[in-house]
Amino acid sequence: MLLVKDMKNLKGKRVIVRVDFNVPQKGGVISDDNRIVAALPTIKDLIAKEARVILMSHLGKVKHKEAPEVVEEQKKKNNMAPVAVRLGELLGSPVHFVNATRGEELKKAVDELKDGEVLLMQNTRYEKGEEKNDSELSKEWASLGDAFVMDAFGSAHRAHASTYGIPEILKSEGKQVAIGYLVEKEVVSLDKVVNVPADRHPYIAILGGFKVSDKIKVIDSLLKKCDKVIIGGAMAYTFQVALGKKVGNSPYEADQLEYAKRMYDTGKILLPVDAKIANDFDNPTDIKIVEGDIPDGYQGMDIGPKTAKLYADEIKKAKTVFWNGPMGVFEKDEFTDGTVAVCKACAELKDAFTVIGGGDSASAAKKLGFKEKFSHVSTGGGASLEMIENDGHLPGIDIIK
Repeated sequence: MLLVKDMKNLKGKRVIVRVDFNVPQKGGVISDDNRIVAALPTIKDLIAKEARVILMSHLGKVKHKEAPEVVEEQKKKNNMAPVAVRLGELLGSPVHFVNATRGEELKKAVDELKDGEVLLMQNTRYEKGEEKNDSELSKEWASLGDAFVMDAFGSAHRAHASTYGIPEILKSEGKQVAIGYLVEKEVVSLDKVVNVPADRHPYIAILGGFKVSDKIKVIDSLLKKCDKVIIGGAMAYTFQVALGKKVGNSPYEADQLEYAKRMYDTGKILLPVDAKIANDFDNPTDIKIVEGDIPDGYQGMDIGPKTAKLYADEIKKAKTVFWNGPMGVFEKDEFTDGTVAVCKACAELKDAFTVIGGGDSASAAKKLGFKEKFSHVSTGGGASLEMIENDGHLPGIDIIK
């Protein structure tokens, strides 16, 4: 697999870079520029090689099946223009922005690029053919470039026109297609939780979040690879109901009970032994710890202290850890204890490789001040889960290989 640092003879060449600039913004103000910062090493490398850099990214959702005025409103909300301004500030030189996704205006902007200059194209999702990997759109976009770099790990699990169609065409034409620094780091790090050698066991996975159904494939895959799978968050209640316990008003999936029981019977799943419960999700006036059944009128909001200790003791044995999903409603201060306990146990491991698979776990670790203590924090929640499900394969990376 070609790496961006090994690309040759790029002076004057048009290099399309698929980045992940899907950043939170409101009214043109970006509240978190982490994803833009993460792309800087690849962009700077290409500038140093005097390439003409064409950046493509999606931003938010544009639902083309909605009424035209709704689509226009979504486009307005997810305009890339403020991203170009912020990127220019971070690079210390202006970034050209083209408010077009195809046609003469885009071609003209690309043609006018000089060596070492950077152009950001408007949101790829303005095009309805993007998510369908439309062949005509892929062809038009591929015609703009002499080479391609994939540096959007968070979109690598999607076979879209900008992530799959372009490199597929350029590769067939014998042009250089490579992965950037961000994707390289993700692939190397996540491979350590996909292919775990015997001497890196015990391997423990920690799964939280809302639904079991969202994580069936990843649970299946992890049960084959791991020594223990620790379950927290709302998905634990589906397992509890499957084992005949009462969970009060806690959410659970009735159609997943048989699956949950089957998974529990592997002997590898660890479930909560107590819970912090509340009488109301939004405005709790009665919060308490219970062991066993959760009474009617209450719902589980976090794992309890006995579970936190049980999980921390299990994590202490690990040499490899993969974590995806908080243990409770960590956004509310009263219910952060379980997630803090897991964070702390992972952070205190001395000879272990610890990975957070993006999403809410990454937000929790950042909020609670533990992010720097992990070996790797993935930039793509969905992509990291799919990489584990598919034994290291993702469409946007496989096409480069």
